[in-house]
Amino acid sequence: MTASSSSTSEDATSRPVPGGSAALPSPSTSSVLAGYKQREHELWRLSMLLVVMLAVALGAAFWERLKFLESELRLLPVGVVVVILVVVALVAKKKYEVDRLRAAVQLLQTAHAGATSDVNSAETGARLLEIVSRSQQGYRALIDSFDDAVLALSLDGEILAANRRLSEILGHAFPKLIGHRLQEFVDEPVAADVAGGLERFLEHRDWSGVIRFRLKDSARVQFFDCVLHAIVRDGQVTGASVLARDITHQRESEARFAELFETLQEGIYFTTPDGRFLEANPALVNMLGYPSKEALLKVNVNELYANRADRTTLVDEVERRCHLRNREITLRRLDGSIILCHDNCSVVRDASGKTLRYQGTLVDITGRREMETNLHREQEFARRLIESFPDVIVVFDDQGHFTYVSPRVREVMGYAPEDLMGSGLGDRSASEDRPAVLKLYQGLITGQKASGSVQYRARHKDGTWRLIRGSACPIKDSSGRITGVVASVRDVTEIDRLEHQVMQTEKLAAMGQMIAGVAHELNNPLTAILAVSDLLRERSAEPGEKRQLELMHQQARRAADIVADLLAFSRPPAPQRARIRLGDVVRRALNLHEYSLRRNSVFVDLLPEAGIPDVVGDSNQLIQVFLNLIINAEQAIRESRDQGTIRIRMGCTPGTPARVFISFQDDGPGIAADILLKIFDPFFTTKRPGRGTGLGLSICMAIVREHGGDIEVQAAPGGGTVFMVFLPPAPVLDPAALKQSAALQEPAPSSSGDAATTPVTVATTTKPSRVN
Repeated sequence: MTASSSSTSEDATSRPVPGGSAALPSPSTSSVLAGYKQREHELWRLSMLLVVMLAVALGAAFWERLKFLESELRLLPVGVVVVILVVVALVAKKKYEVDRLRAAVQLLQTAHAGATSDVNSAETGARLLEIVSRSQQGYRALIDSFDDAVLALSLDGEILAANRRLSEILGHAFPKLIGHRLQEFVDEPVAADVAGGLERFLEHRDWSGVIRFRLKDSARVQFFDCVLHAIVRDGQVTGASVLARDITHQRESEARFAELFETLQEGIYFTTPDGRFLEANPALVNMLGYPSKEALLKVNVNELYANRADRTTLVDEVERRCHLRNREITLRRLDGSIILCHDNCSVVRDASGKTLRYQGTLVDITGRREMETNLHREQEFARRLIESFPDVIVVFDDQGHFTYVSPRVREVMGYAPEDLMGSGLGDRSASEDRPAVLKLYQGLITGQKASGSVQYRARHKDGTWRLIRGSACPIKDSSGRITGVVASVRDVTEIDRLEHQVMQTEKLAAMGQMIAGVAHELNNPLTAILAVSDLLRERSAEPGEKRQLELMHQQARRAADIVADLLAFSRPPAPQRARIRLGDVVRRALNLHEYSLRRNSVFVDLLPEAGIPDVVGDSNQLIQVFLNLIINAEQAIRESRDQGTIRIRMGCTPGTPARVFISFQDDGPGIAADILLKIFDPFFTTKRPGRGTGLGLSICMAIVREHGGDIEVQAAPGGGTVFMVFLPPAPVLDPAALKQSAALQEPAPSSSGDAATTPVTVATTTKPSRVN
């Protein structure tokens, strides 16, 4: 662009004009001017190069400091370089236009000097008009390219010139603007304001400021930042050139920001690095308890911190990170009370990286923190309450999946709470009970039921089944919509067993009263029958009749024994306690049943253990217990084989307190696992009708527990069943008392010849003995 303007000037100044050589510069002068112009062009190019290099050096010098700037300010150096380049281009364009005007002046001088030549004057005039026209078009294009409004006004407000931007603002074309007064397009109050400052403008010949006006055909108020310069002719001000920038959007944004600044509930502050307040909104003033903003602005920020070291720590951190989010700080109000705040702040730096100010917002969270503390206290109370609650608390969503399980489930079902989270309702319940559980859930989740309960069986983690009773009700949200179900679950296995046991006990108590009455009624005729049959048996001499009387006497005795058992079950007699040896009691029981064992090929493997402590008890009752266990073992063997073995062992359990035990093991078919828990129930029997009453083991358990012991039963490893009788050992006696106890235990011979009291000798060795 510079080269083309240069050539045009040279052509205009060096063209020969006939008849006008006296007015033209001499050849030497022309060459000097050409040299000056050449050097001027070189100087312009050098200046442009220096400006570009300065811009590049400025960007490089501040490149390291860009990281300290806000993200939106990091492009500022690039913007500065771009502005410099735009200025360079504008200056170059202006120089080009100046060169063209200079060429036009030289042409005018040439035309005046060569007025004698009409032809050359016409050519020169045409060229001059062309250059002036092109120059005017360039200026017009330049002015129209401005984003700001440009116009020239006379002193009475007539528009002398305007650019395209002013035409767009006023909404009229150029012909309707030029020659018309500005008051025709705007409201009178604005025109009056301009007229009011006319005297000052005429005095100073320039003015700048913000003008507010409203177009006559619009209700919107607009703001323009204007710069006015006087147009002077012959020393007199004849008008004004105006450059007006539309700042309406900026003013509206500032107004919105000011309104937001004043109405925000969060406290907003601007402070200097040394802690001096630059600005604060009313919310911050109220938050800190000051009567006015002016009173707060006089306070240093450091004085507001409950601990001034916190201010130093916060400043160091914001300088390092440029911004902080939700930093909790403790401030002191004017009245001395303490408040907790969330501080969101950032640092603002200049182009060199120097800190200008800190700005941010404060949110008072004192009330929220108190609410959180109270809520945490209530939640902790609820959690402790649920943990101490004897039931398991569970919550299901609207799809029937666990969303909460209380820790109590570990004790009830053996699972950890996380093991059940997400699993479905009824996954661990018995298949036959699952429909009832799901039916209750559906009734609650659909709103058909307000509450409900169900009892079902569920599998424990160890594989056993537990009886569970659950009570549930729906959960609703704030709108009343059902979102889930909450339930309390309790293991009632033991309670159910105890309830059945109580029912059975009540039944047995009633039955015992009835049996006692019946037994008393039967004892009288049985006593008479036994006495008469015994008398007739002694007097009878005929063998056949004697056998029949013997049979009648045996059956009457058997009936009397049954009645005695019923009486013992319904109202056990007070035992005659004494110090006894269990080995002797076991041998007496074996002697009583020796004939039956031998006849049925059942061998007894008895292995007594030396040093077994004595026990305190009734020997007759214990013989009844042991005899009952031996008879049950014999019958179990006879049902499965022709012969078998009963193993009897005695000893002491380790530990404290020690207990004496006697075990009876048979090699029969054994007892099913589901029957083992019922065999001690009264009237429960697995024998065929007529073979047993179901009272034997119940009476044995009652007798052993009267002696402070217990009976346990389990399946034998190789088949069969093992009954173990546990009894507490007798206190240790001195030698004299021990001899007296041994003398008291010697059985006296019976004159009646009853088998239950007849002593039978059984050899006692350290090796197993067989009774066959």
